[in-house]
Amino acid sequence: MHHKNILLIARTTRHHDRMRELSHALDVSTLLATPDTFNQAITSGHEFDLVILDVVGASQDILNAVDAYVVDNGFIPILFITDEDKLAQLHMPVQGKADFILSTAGEAEFEVRCSQLLWPGEESAPADIVTIDNMTINLATYQVYIDDKPVDLTLMEYSLLSFLATHPSRAYSRETLLHRVWGFEYCGGTRTVDVHIRRVRSKVGPQVANHIVTVRGVGYLFKI
Repeated sequence: MHHKNILLIARTTRHHDRMRELSHALDVSTLLATPDTFNQAITSGHEFDLVILDVVGASQDILNAVDAYVVDNGFIPILFITDEDKLAQLHMPVQGKADFILSTAGEAEFEVRCSQLLWPGEESAPADIVTIDNMTINLATYQVYIDDKPVDLTLMEYSLLSFLATHPSRAYSRETLLHRVWGFEYCGGTRTVDVHIRRVRSKVGPQVANHIVTVRGVGYLFKI
């Protein structure tokens, strides 16, 4: 994936920390602006791949100005951030790519929504994010979240889970999993796979664990 630029427009600094986290997680740079400095930001010479607008505290004038800027520059994708009690007042544009997220959403959801707007279709960044029920796997950073909370997995537990989740609906024998996850040089027995499956199931919780199906006489399958 190639480097992307994001413009955040917000009256307050309440989302600055999550923008810094996003810059670390994805190959992006962010320019922070307020409604008062919006014009300076869009005339700074930067080209933006995504506009994030915190609509709380934004006047109708700034909403109109951002909308005009997005349209005039080829319908730049836009992500609206709003509080839950202001959700009914949010008006999404009828053209272009747009999404919204609640201000209380976790880091994993924020990262996924930005990725989907920045890299639509089959490009590489969305493929780095795997979301299944309440689980998010970031293949680029080797992180797993359940309900936006990080899960403490060992490297082999993560490797086993991510392999199964990215190769769903196909049964793999224990021997195949040993080769694909542990490597051809691994000399341990197939019971290692069963032990790690049990640990993964216990750590991800019952909702995701139900996707990891034991196929009698074969091995394991990740059911979607």
